[in-house]
Amino acid sequence: MATPTVRLSSGHDMPVVGLGTWQAKSEEMEDLITNAFSSGYRHIDTAFNYNNEEAIGKSLKQWFNQGGKRDQVFITTKLPNFGNRPSDVEKFIKLSLQRLGLDYVDLYLVHMPFAFIQDKDTFAPATNANGTFALDLESDPVAVWKEMEKQVKAGRTKSIGLSNFNISQIQNILNNSEIKPSNIQIELHAYMQQRPIREFCRQHNISVTGYSPIASPGAKQHFQTKYNYSADKFPDLLGHPMVKEIAETHNKTTAQVLLRHAVQGGVIVIPKSSNPGRIKSNIEIFDFSLTDEEMHRLNSLDQAEVGRIFNFLFFKGVENHPQYPFRSELK
Repeated sequence: MATPTVRLSSGHDMPVVGLGTWQAKSEEMEDLITNAFSSGYRHIDTAFNYNNEEAIGKSLKQWFNQGGKRDQVFITTKLPNFGNRPSDVEKFIKLSLQRLGLDYVDLYLVHMPFAFIQDKDTFAPATNANGTFALDLESDPVAVWKEMEKQVKAGRTKSIGLSNFNISQIQNILNNSEIKPSNIQIELHAYMQQRPIREFCRQHNISVTGYSPIASPGAKQHFQTKYNYSADKFPDLLGHPMVKEIAETHNKTTAQVLLRHAVQGGVIVIPKSSNPGRIKSNIEIFDFSLTDEEMHRLNSLDQAEVGRIFNFLFFKGVENHPQYPFRSELK
């Protein structure tokens, strides 16, 4: 069965379930993509910052060589946080296309509203002597967006959008854009259901993609290993008694219930897994529906901003950037 799609404001269709690839290792990518395509996925989400675009490109080439068509697959990638300036947009989308082995991507997102200075020797943010990240305080999201629009006109991407922007930051883009954002990608799961931004985006015909839709069980170890950053907000949604009860009712996994809850609420989801069985089961959510009562019960798990996992404070000093999106939560 073909995965349902959402019609974007750009006129293009986006599958409502995609394969997330954050933390996916390059050496496992071929198996991940092969398993995903054989399970029915036609939507792959990546980013320059994930450092796996080349591996995805090799996997896509293999799929194309076996008869897969470019217009059958939806590829999203993102402008890196150290390339958040007008002069870098075209450079980085061209680099992503080169790595992916593609002539165009289907969706190109501004990954973060804030910007870092790039380390002159690497594709990574520069850091200061005290360990804080070197902030580019002159970054201008509207000026960056003007360059994003040019990438659509040049044919390098079909649609453009945002990621991790707050409502006022999205409004700023809407007020100063010729091509409106087609999509915003935000953290979204049962403990953080993002109702205000979802309603805002509904009013402005911006589709919403939820990342970490099962609350990113692997994030805690990643933060500790890569950034030496410890956080205590890592809920076990997969083991929640209510979620388990609803899953048993439908003979589904708890992950399938959480994904169905988001999709049934109008959200696109991009769950990540390296396990072939879970990759397959994560897209098998269209043969059942949650009742109104079950939706209401799952809605009641929402903790709003208290439930946020990804506040980006693992980028030491990022809260001092004028475009840091979650400032109200720091008070």
